[in-house]
Amino acid sequence: MKFVKEEDEQRKDYIFQKNKKTKVGTKFIVLVLILLIIGVIASGVFLEFF
Repeated sequence: MKFVKEEDEQRKDYIFQKNKKTKVGTKFIVLVLILLIIGVIASGVFLEFF
């Protein structure tokens, strides 16, 4: 099973396809995770846990 499939490959056993939707989705998920981490750190500083 291949993890990332190129756009022009003809296979059915893959997890992600290297196309625009996957790239935009990955960037969105990473951005949301970074914002959540920043929010947790900011709330810890504000509530004096750190």
